[in-house]
Amino acid sequence: NGGGGLGDGTTTDRSTPTHTSSLGTGGTAVAISSGMRHTCAIVDDASVSCWGVNSDGRLGDGTTTDRSTPTQTTSLGTGRTAVVIPSGRLHTCAILDDGDVSCWGNNSVGQLGDGTTTQRNTSTQTLSLGSGRTAVAISSGGEATCAILDDGSVSCWGDNQYGQLGDGTN
Repeated sequence: NGGGGLGDGTTTDRSTPTHTSSLGTGGTAVAISSGMRHTCAIVDDASVSCWGVNSDGRLGDGTTTDRSTPTQTTSLGTGRTAVVIPSGRLHTCAILDDGDVSCWGNNSVGQLGDGTTTQRNTSTQTLSLGSGRTAVAISSGGEATCAILDDGSVSCWGDNQYGQLGDGTN
């Protein structure tokens, strides 16, 4: 529970399941994912809350402050909500209700898909889907993210040291 990764308001390690602190008044999680020492959830009001270690902005709340309780991320874009939320080791991404993908956190090898290697502590739209394409499924692992697009193709971005992008290179 270092950095508050359990979301229970403490940094005390636990050997039994422990409820997180509130996700807001009456809020319940409808989707959840965990990265390395951080967790993010989509709440039933379509907001996103994250908690845990935030040294590289992976909680998406506009800061690099660790949070031991669920903390709402900054805006995903005007009128946008998250429908799927995978977490990589040090970053988090979301498919938005319009099929776009937005990511935040560590970006040392381009895992946010925004065409840079600049760390982002707020939601940043990826450029990796291609013209007119939308995401229908997404997965993040380590420092890479892949999405299945609306035409059945796959788009991946981030670390490719071991060929994890599937483009025949490393």
